[in-house]
Amino acid sequence: MLRHDPGLLEERTSFKSDQPTQDKAIAVVAYVVIGIWGISMPLDAVRFHWSNMPTWLHLVGVIVFLSSSYLTYLTHRENPCLWGVVRIQEDRGQTVISTGPYRYVRHPLYTSALLFFLGSALLLGSWVGVLLGLFISGVLARRAVGEERVLQKGLKGYDAYMAQVRWRLIPHVW
Repeated sequence: MLRHDPGLLEERTSFKSDQPTQDKAIAVVAYVVIGIWGISMPLDAVRFHWSNMPTWLHLVGVIVFLSSSYLTYLTHRENPCLWGVVRIQEDRGQTVISTGPYRYVRHPLYTSALLFFLGSALLLGSWVGVLLGLFISGVLARRAVGEERVLQKGLKGYDAYMAQVRWRLIPHVW
């Protein structure tokens, strides 16, 4: 017999009761655009051949995609409290992480996502994917700003970390 457990349902979804409403809205926009991105690239690059991308850009896409994968690995290795939801995780003992890729940018997982969207689109040869990836990157940048507000208010030491690590997503840029 199946039992309804609201706590289990909340644990397995992308939305939490203590998650800011603005973050939920940004997540919905991101999910929709990522879905469109995932559908449009093969239509562009394989089915309809809307884009004409030089081979060397496909190779750049391989390098960027692999870099994204490695950065994702490094980020997960350093931060056991990575979660797809913006919230303070007191129940998991969340603390400020300032080692590994967190020494260079405050949101390395978002950086790896930016690289993933760009690298995948270049690898497949889709200019439509590149443009949608740039839009998704803007959505993720907006989410990073909102996440910082939550972390500043609720995570001890985050203000000092922000003073120590200046860059949000791209070293020496932003």
